[in-house]
Amino acid sequence: MKACVLYGNRDLRYTDWEDPVCGPGQVKIRVRATGICGSDVPRVLHNGAHFYPIVLGHEFSGDVAEIGEGVTNCAPGDTVTAAPLVPCGKCEDCQKGNFSLCKHYSFIGSREQGSFADYVVVPAGNVVKYDPSIPYTQAAMFEPSTIALHGLLQGQYTGGGTVAVVGCGTIGIFTAQWAKIFGSKRLVVFDIDDGRLALARRIGADDVVNTMTEDWRARSRELTGGRGFDHVFETAGNPVTGLTCFEVAGNKSHVTFIGTPHRDITFTPAQWELMNRHEFYLTGSWMSYSAPFPGKEWTLTGHYFATGALRFDPAFIHRTFPMSEAWEAFRLYDDPSQVHGKLMLVNEA
Repeated sequence: MKACVLYGNRDLRYTDWEDPVCGPGQVKIRVRATGICGSDVPRVLHNGAHFYPIVLGHEFSGDVAEIGEGVTNCAPGDTVTAAPLVPCGKCEDCQKGNFSLCKHYSFIGSREQGSFADYVVVPAGNVVKYDPSIPYTQAAMFEPSTIALHGLLQGQYTGGGTVAVVGCGTIGIFTAQWAKIFGSKRLVVFDIDDGRLALARRIGADDVVNTMTEDWRARSRELTGGRGFDHVFETAGNPVTGLTCFEVAGNKSHVTFIGTPHRDITFTPAQWELMNRHEFYLTGSWMSYSAPFPGKEWTLTGHYFATGALRFDPAFIHRTFPMSEAWEAFRLYDDPSQVHGKLMLVNEA
């Protein structure tokens, strides 16, 4: 088959690669679309892969091409995606259903071969069937949606109240949509990009705030009657957005960090004291799984994609590239300020 193989730092080649074998309990998927995740960028551009050569990619959709012995949850021709985490299933965390916290896991597209290829083989238990009416490019965004929903569940959000989503990338847009589906009283999205904020408006945000051009502290007080937000979700992994969350949170609010930071975050004593004075509950969120594996994050995404309640806007995708041009896509991240949404790779039929 053909695959995008990473041989070393900045050495990504579209080349011949061994066709994966579908063994017992496994499913072979013909990849139709696969997104470039933010975690893939340092693997390609900053010497961040676990080993070389490797086929990256873990956000994907496609069709079942072959099933191994004993597989009963899908059949050839089914439209599917797959959860990329491969938990051990035996450790204490797995036994409690906390699969994201497994310390002995594998992961499709980083610790084993992934979806930047014609085919990928995954455990049958990771396969998630979805309604064939959902376009492949939308279905390739199952995983970002599940990460957002897992964050809401970690933040104990069950609906109502005022909600702030800080950061308007792919995860932020899905977080905002889930808050709306759950029944937020007022949903406000904070970002620095007017285009992304316009997208947030289209998917249902009640208000948006550009933190570069507006007095966002004053706007936060205005929008919450001076109380601060009941629930705050950080989705960008940026030191600035992290500090913003501390300032817009209200008394006894829930603040959930979903984004993964890549730089140090420094708090002044006064900033850190905001948590003490407001007695807000601070928690983190990691990946997107619950019991029974892979969890309601995945089944609910499939359901709400199919009903249309979880909306898919063309602006979610910044650009689409043929799989053969994966390196050209990654080179855009040499200036990440020029990437406004998901970069999608597709296998041409």
